[in-house]
Amino acid sequence: MTTIGKAIPRIESKDKVTGFAKYTNDMQSPGLLHGWLVTSPYSHARISSIDISKALEVSGVQTVITGDYFPVLTGGILADRPPLAIKKVRYFGEPIAIVVAETEQIAKRAAELIRAEFVQLPVVHSPSSALQPDAPLIHEDLGSYQTFGDVYPVPHTNIGNHVKIRKGDMQTGWATSEVVVEGTYAFNSSDHCAMEPRCSIVEAMPSGLIDIQTSTQDPYNIKRLFHRFFQVDESKVVVHVPFVGGGFGGKGSVQLEYIAYLASKACGGRPVKLNNTRESDMVSSPCHIGLEAKVKLGATRDGKLTVTEITLLFDTGGYTDEGAAVTQAAAVDCTGPYRIDHVWCDALCVYTNHPYATAYRGFGHTEVLFCMERTLDLLAKKLQMDPLELRLRNAIKPGDTSPTQAPLNRSNLGDLTQCIVKLKRLIQWDEGQRIALDRYKVRAKGLACVWKTSGSMADTGSGALITFNHDGTLNLSVGAVEIGQGNRTIMAQILAERMNMPVTQVHIKMDIDTQITPEHWKTVASSSTMLVGRAVLDAAVDAIAQLKQNASLVLKLAPEELEVGSGRVYVISNPTISMEIRELASGYMYPDGSATGEPVIGRGRYRIHQQTRLDPETGKGIPGPQWTVGAQAVEVEFDIRDCTYRVLKAASVFDAGKVINEATARGQVMGGMSMGLSFASREAFLYNNAGVVLNPQLRSYKLIRFGETPDYLVEFVETPYLDGPYGARGVGEHGTIGMAAALANALSVAAGVELNLLPLTPELIWRYKGDHP
Repeated sequence: MTTIGKAIPRIESKDKVTGFAKYTNDMQSPGLLHGWLVTSPYSHARISSIDISKALEVSGVQTVITGDYFPVLTGGILADRPPLAIKKVRYFGEPIAIVVAETEQIAKRAAELIRAEFVQLPVVHSPSSALQPDAPLIHEDLGSYQTFGDVYPVPHTNIGNHVKIRKGDMQTGWATSEVVVEGTYAFNSSDHCAMEPRCSIVEAMPSGLIDIQTSTQDPYNIKRLFHRFFQVDESKVVVHVPFVGGGFGGKGSVQLEYIAYLASKACGGRPVKLNNTRESDMVSSPCHIGLEAKVKLGATRDGKLTVTEITLLFDTGGYTDEGAAVTQAAAVDCTGPYRIDHVWCDALCVYTNHPYATAYRGFGHTEVLFCMERTLDLLAKKLQMDPLELRLRNAIKPGDTSPTQAPLNRSNLGDLTQCIVKLKRLIQWDEGQRIALDRYKVRAKGLACVWKTSGSMADTGSGALITFNHDGTLNLSVGAVEIGQGNRTIMAQILAERMNMPVTQVHIKMDIDTQITPEHWKTVASSSTMLVGRAVLDAAVDAIAQLKQNASLVLKLAPEELEVGSGRVYVISNPTISMEIRELASGYMYPDGSATGEPVIGRGRYRIHQQTRLDPETGKGIPGPQWTVGAQAVEVEFDIRDCTYRVLKAASVFDAGKVINEATARGQVMGGMSMGLSFASREAFLYNNAGVVLNPQLRSYKLIRFGETPDYLVEFVETPYLDGPYGARGVGEHGTIGMAAALANALSVAAGVELNLLPLTPELIWRYKGDHP
């Protein structure tokens, strides 16, 4: 292959590093108004009144709207959230009003004049407390909410979704178990901290056209949701997405778009920009889900896993949003990448009075596999077995089935054993898991195995469109959003390889315009390369067929006798006979001015066909088309005096099917590892007794920083996924998934205590060593 697998530089990189790239907040237009959110100071309270009179007196203020302006409940699969709070607030920072003014400064000043009266209600602080018989109900009308798809709320409780996985026979599983371990795990909700805060601009035109410019991973679903909740035709909703400055799942939800739309309507259709501050982006918009969990695991004395019982209580906050889907995603892969014949998992999406949750890199897998991989290490310790050897013995293989009883083969699964073997060498595991450096410092290693299916809706698909310039170069349009992952470069490489031409001759449209850009489901689930890549290949095949047809008319040969490559259509048996693509792309014109053939437009599409819905009682079904498996490890240097530590190395080996771009794949995994280590070592919202977030800004919410990053070691295994473009499978999220477990396993070995809470701060480790976490 001439292009696939090569480290082609990112197509948009120069525009980004020189500041020419445009993001939503860079967009300006005549008559643009600015919004400022008024948010709740309480986590659970009834709204007695909202006095907006003083705000309306401020010069430059156009309007102030509250939830009563357009009372509607929204949600992807469970409609439980109003765009602006109605009668009640359910989390600290929930928007209760928006001030719209000529400038953002005026809107902010007017917002400070709004006076809201509340009656505070009892606060639900955790999923476990939310399930107590006397717990306050956060959604009293849960049973009447609309549902859209596979979601199972439990009326008169705080359960927004209940997912069940039932595989095998538990009585048999426990009877054959000779060793049993149990562990409980927990961590608070946290934030995505994408470099670009969320921003939306909406213009509700008098003609009925709704023009939306927004930083989103989900432009096409916005059209459907506007139709669902505002009764507007999808054809009247046009969504534009420029570059997006990171998403990590957080921009797969719809929030600011709703509010800005209502604000524009209230202002006679003038465009309204709503741009989050960092603080509002962290607590008012959706966050990373929290979790409380319990895992019980059984095995034989020689380390064969036999049975597991898993309870997952996800902290979805005040509303479900994507939390309900995250709950299902965690459940379907709950065992980790191991063969376990008897599985019982209850995954609950539980309302609390915390900021509401959405997707986060790994989509439930980062969370559930932390619990499972910690339990594997507990089992290895009880068996007195090398943790790596335990994982090798139980690695999932072709012929096994997933927790949902989906059949697995070499193509849709890959080779976990090879990943573990490579990781063993990469992290130098045989040096020893714990080495004393001196009297006070030790080095320790921990590992974790991961897997994730690229789950999606059953109607998931993608499209691609190829047109030609008169110089023979190509234009490519696809619907996946460029959120920093390098998707545009990957698509250009796939097309260039199939057309057998340099990637520099492929010009790809960077932004999204839903009126003209072929639809793509969502830019989530590490699925864009697979879905859009297949559509691009399909479009290339279509374009090649048309080019051959045009050339056959001129050369008087059958299309089957021709091939396309190097910017030409040539005769297979005699490649010296050829025509340039530029001569054929618009049809062919003879010297006398007559013409033959047709303009070439390549149209491609791809849709997933293997997926099925899950049985609500057993979870049986096929949740996704393929899995990406991998093994990850961390090496730390730990000071036993004060429990401080440094992460020295972080290693990952993933079965990528086929690496399309070596540099971007490596960069994606390294970025994911950094994000996973940051989450594991320091990230979490801190709450007081009233449910108020105490660290809603980067001054107090700590991220991993330059100088704190370890040496990143990344390698790949390539077991082709037969339905993927050139055999590729997704790796975008996977670098994040195992880092928390690997770090916790390493630090547990280093400190000599079992660390089952996150984040893994020195203080937490010190408390564990003192037996009071």
